[in-house]
Amino acid sequence: MNTGTHQIPKPLAGWRVLVPRGGPWGDGVAATLRSQGATPVVAPLINFAPTNDEPTLVQALADLAAGEFDWLTVTSATTADVLYAYRAQIPASTRVAAVGETTAAALQSMGYRVDLIPDQDNSAAGMAEQLIGEEPEPRDILTLRSEIAKPVLTRLLIEAGHRVRSVVAYRTVGVPVTEKIAHDVHSGRINAILITSGSVAEQVHEQFPDIPDTTVIAAIGPRTAKDARRAGLSVDVVADRQTVDALIEAVSRFSLPHAADEFSV
Repeated sequence: MNTGTHQIPKPLAGWRVLVPRGGPWGDGVAATLRSQGATPVVAPLINFAPTNDEPTLVQALADLAAGEFDWLTVTSATTADVLYAYRAQIPASTRVAAVGETTAAALQSMGYRVDLIPDQDNSAAGMAEQLIGEEPEPRDILTLRSEIAKPVLTRLLIEAGHRVRSVVAYRTVGVPVTEKIAHDVHSGRINAILITSGSVAEQVHEQFPDIPDTTVIAAIGPRTAKDARRAGLSVDVVADRQTVDALIEAVSRFSLPHAADEFSV
């Protein structure tokens, strides 16, 4: 009797996948990719630059730590990076709302808890609707946003009667990749690129003008896919849920480019 165990091939064996964000989030994604057999290539394409009004942000974070807010809203993974960089303290009395799974995962990877994620619409409007539904009475809410974000969330919350302090937490800046990574994308050595936000999509389009047709462009949800197409990218697959696991699973449904025709020569 043969007692040897037959190893099931990992779904992404042989794949090289570009992870567009660094930090704890990027490390977590890289670990998940390795567990699926892929080689992750962590190449942060965006980072945050300090807000032009840093004293206002510092004061808001001090008031947050002092327990002055009932809610904190976080509308991007980059905002989580800012909280981590400033060693922000979120007291137990303050509940945290994250716009989607990517943002929630970023917060949790940095040790912050998340109390609310919109059930359906992972957008500022969707988050406002759910928060307003949970809080019929006026509350004190801190909304942190990027310099370019429209204050949709703030407006909707104020219209519903809440007391909102809206603070610009950061400016998004592009991070140039190394020549080697640019060459690996151009040559097709990178088999898939993960698109996790509109800002990432813009950098992918700008930094990699000639992406081979065989490279799988994978977006983390319908909204990001829309932003990516608007940025000029051809999206091959869209995760059905806004999670990293769903994104990686979507990529794994493809067969590795060139693998099928290697033996037909």
